[in-house]
Formats: sequence, C-alpha cells, structure tokens
Amino acid sequence: MIDRLVDAGAPVHTCCRLLGVSRQGYYRYRKRPTSATELRRRWLTGLIREIHIASRGTYGYRRIHAELTIGMNIPCSSRLVSVLMTRAGIGGLPGPVRIKRLKGVATADDLVNRKFHRLTLNELWVTDITEHPTREGKVYCAAVLDACSRKIIGWAIDSKQDSTLVVNALDMAIRARQPAPGGVVHADHGVQFTSWVFTQKIRSAGLLPSFGTVGDGLDNAMMESFWSSMQIELLNRKKWKTRVELANAIFEYIEVFYNRRRRHSSLEYATPHDYDLARTPRTLTPTGSKRPRVETKP
Repeated sequence: MIDRLVDAGAPVHTCCRLLGVSRQGYYRYRKRPTSATELRRRWLTGLIREIHIASRGTYGYRRIHAELTIGMNIPCSSRLVSVLMTRAGIGGLPGPVRIKRLKGVATADDLVNRKFHRLTLNELWVTDITEHPTREGKVYCAAVLDACSRKIIGWAIDSKQDSTLVVNALDMAIRARQPAPGGVVHADHGVQFTSWVFTQKIRSAGLLPSFGTVGDGLDNAMMESFWSSMQIELLNRKKWKTRVELANAIFEYIEVFYNRRRRHSSLEYATPHDYDLARTPRTLTPTGSKRPRVETKP
C-alpha cells in the first residue's frame, strides 16, 4: 500500500504515519530481498498473462489453471491462479445470462430427449444455424457437432440460410467422418432441417434424423451452448464490416481456436481435437478444411 502511495507522489513520512508504520521499518522492508514465493508468483503471473493472450482474452481462471497443470505440467492451485489474475487485472469473458425456461414436450420423432452425453464418436451429431450482422448484411453459419468429443466436424457459411447451407455442413461432416450406419443427426424444426433434401442426405448416409420440440432451445442445448461460446468469444467482441471478414473470423475460430486450442470443461479440459483423436479409429482419415467462400452481394 505504501509503495503505491509513494509511486503516486505521496510523502513517505505521511504514508507511514497514517498507516501506523515506522519509516525505519518501511525502509528495511524495501531493502529486503524478494522471497522465493514472491518470485514464483511473479513468474506464474507472466505465464498466466501469456495464456490469457493466447486464448484471445477468453479464458477464466479454470481454463488457465488447466493449461498450466495439463498443458505445461506446472503444479499450482486454481485458487492461486484466481488470486494472481485478480491482482494482475486479468479476467475471462463473462458467461451468458441464464434464463429460466419452461420445459417443452418432446415430439414423437425426438430420438435424443435432451440426453446428449455419448461415449463413442459418431453416435450423435447435433446441428443448427446461427446468424450475425455485418455492415453488408447478415452472415449465416451452419455447424455439425459431435456430442462425444464436442468437436465441430462440419460447417458452412453463406449470405443466406437455405437447405443448401445445412446440406453443405452435413456433407462436410459425412466426408470427414464416414460414419457407420445407425448414428443420429439431431436438429430443430427449422424449414432447412425438415426439408426433403436434408433428410434425404441423412438417410442416404445410413443415419437417422431426429427433431426436438418446436421453439424450445433446450432440446438442442449442446449446439446452443456452442453458439453461446462463439457469440461471447468472437461475434460480440467487435463490429464486423464485411461478410468476408466475418466468415474468415468464424473459420479461424472453429478450425484454429475452438477445435484445436480451446480447452473444454466437459472434456476434463482437453481440447475437442485431442479428445476426438484419442477416440478416432486408425482407419479413419479426416479430410482437411477449406476457407469459406461467401457471396459479397448484400
């Protein structure tokens, strides 16, 4: 406290008198060598700052603690990480506002019934569409997420939302995974997902279509959770000028950050890519991803 006041220009003797500390004791404290504990805390603070910057400013203390202990093999407590982040003025992004909703009634063709936990890959895929504005107009993104690894295995971006958008995302997932027959593809009752071409794409791959209750986001909660993370960590952090700019940013977020770098709390703080890779059969060779093409017409 005295150091901060002195740095701000306050006289040493005034600060010591107000805080009940002798000047001799204060100067002895200033000359005392830095302890090993304090040196380690300063070192950890530097690492925490680097991890926070590498996470694009999104990580809170839990994910930073996971990166230190799992990624860097540095033993420390989560409480210490929280204290050091508070002292350094480092914080993660706030989570979404939780709203209490009434439970909907599942439809007859809902094969998931809000039970999203899966132990094997390709057993359940969930898919949905999100939108975000730019100065040129809206950008629409459809994505397919594997419920086991939480990895985005297929996605498509366009300036309009139609059945082609969701079919392209599903086609990317099918080509990457080559799933065995019997898996479930779960979506909402949007016209794009209930279209003949989309359901035919599902059935031709040997998969089963599933739809939740109309107008109830909880029936596709796992996909809504991903959209919420992307909204907080990417979309709402700036104003986007063009569709191409936003499309490239979404590509970078999904393929570079979310799938390969972002530690997921539901996966014991592993990344979706590593979790997926540990459970991928050796005969499966996922295809690479390409940068998106987006129409620039308003």
